[in-house]
Amino acid sequence: MLGERLVRRTAIEARSAVELRRAGLLAPMPPREALQVARAFRERGQLGAAITAAALRHGERPAIQDELGSLTFAELDRRSDALASALFERGLRGDGTVGLLCRNHRGLLDGVFAAAKLRARLLLLNTDFAGPQLRDVCAREGVSVLIHDREYEQLVGEIEGGRLTEDMVEELIAANLGRRPPVQRGNGAVILLTSGTTGTPKGAPRGTAPTLHPLGALLSKVPYRAGESTYVAAPMFHGLGFTQAALAVMLGSTIVTHRRFVPERVLDRIDSDRPTGLVLVPVMLQRIVSLLEANPGRWSTDSLRVVFLSGAQLEAELVRRAHRAIGEKLYNFYGSTEVAWATFATPEDLREAPGTAGRPPFGTLVRLYDSDGRPAHDGPGRIFVGNGFQFEGYTGGGGKEMIDGLMSTGDVGHFDGSGRLFIDGRDDDMIISGGENVFPAEVEELLLTHEAVEEASVIGVADADFGQRLKAFVVLRDGHSPTEPEIQEFIKANLARYKVPREVVFLPELPRNPTGKVLKRELRAL
Repeated sequence: MLGERLVRRTAIEARSAVELRRAGLLAPMPPREALQVARAFRERGQLGAAITAAALRHGERPAIQDELGSLTFAELDRRSDALASALFERGLRGDGTVGLLCRNHRGLLDGVFAAAKLRARLLLLNTDFAGPQLRDVCAREGVSVLIHDREYEQLVGEIEGGRLTEDMVEELIAANLGRRPPVQRGNGAVILLTSGTTGTPKGAPRGTAPTLHPLGALLSKVPYRAGESTYVAAPMFHGLGFTQAALAVMLGSTIVTHRRFVPERVLDRIDSDRPTGLVLVPVMLQRIVSLLEANPGRWSTDSLRVVFLSGAQLEAELVRRAHRAIGEKLYNFYGSTEVAWATFATPEDLREAPGTAGRPPFGTLVRLYDSDGRPAHDGPGRIFVGNGFQFEGYTGGGGKEMIDGLMSTGDVGHFDGSGRLFIDGRDDDMIISGGENVFPAEVEELLLTHEAVEEASVIGVADADFGQRLKAFVVLRDGHSPTEPEIQEFIKANLARYKVPREVVFLPELPRNPTGKVLKRELRAL
């Protein structure tokens, strides 16, 4: 058994190396440079060495372009060396934890690579946190130093421990340029937080074990190439934005970003700078597509080869609209903070089956189980994933359900006849109305096909007669004003009667967290 696992792991790493070479990430380099990269990986770990390797290979190429201008890979490497040296002098060691409360800009990358070079634990904090949430998470994760944007100065005033504003970080970098931090011992884990849409966000640490599989799995499905450019609009504190920014650094690709997402500004930058990649959550795509539809010919998106999406379910109707507005360039990623990746949908998948979550890449198992833990085959069933890269448990204790070595995503789904996965909804979103199982996601999907509906969310609420019933919340497109009965009749004409919401509430916007997920707990309070 051990021998079989070793053979399988070796095959997976070999396939991953092929994908990395195809993308240009494992390009040949001179012996001296190769030795420097190997030393960096040995001393700084995988993440800490990534910027050093990029600086050696792509030194004067722009690494990031933000509101402050451009930094090269060599400059970003020197800046993180300087900040790591300053943090070491302030007492940070390999067993410490650096918290980052930053929007998308160079300061976040400075903090990421400085912490990684000291092999410290890195905690990425949600920029939408309220004071009590921030205080609780920092205390639970044992934050040694908190680096934050100046806009959060009052918010973090109550946090114990060292605090550095972005202005203080710039001063420390300027004062320590040219210094290299001492080599430290430590695991260098990255702690991503769960979305917290249903409760307090949990810390899901992930180590930086020397495996090529995560990169190989992604690059086998998504044709990123070295030396290009990617606009990262998704928040970099979230798994999507963080991993795509880190991948861009590894590929020597320029990261284009802004602190806040403004769809017009994103399209202006795509039109002028012509990046090849764009990283979004689905609600960002929806707003960009709406602008393109309303302003035909104003912006060109022809430079884009990859529009990479994750963070929330990608609805079929949005896929169809995006194909018309941008072209067949969407790549939909399905996974979770805990399981990492599960499936990828390519443009071909989305053309044939809009809304699919795609298929598992090599070295990945996705299976469905019923509520009793028995295989559900094509489904519907609870989704479990195995890829060898799942997290090991929450920092506060506990973990996700496991069956046959596979980890639960918390979702329910089904496979079509071609092996493509579809997400039916969260396993705790399903309601039983009059004895019938109902997933709100099915109704949401239909509502988005109505010509008057821009956004929709559906929840289950208590009902004296049927146990539970559906309640819909709708955001209308400009110039449309359907009534509640008209929306209900539209649903009734397309779905079973028991799936028709008893109430339809019209809102100017849906409450969302910074990664675009609808905050259904806030809808329940309306």
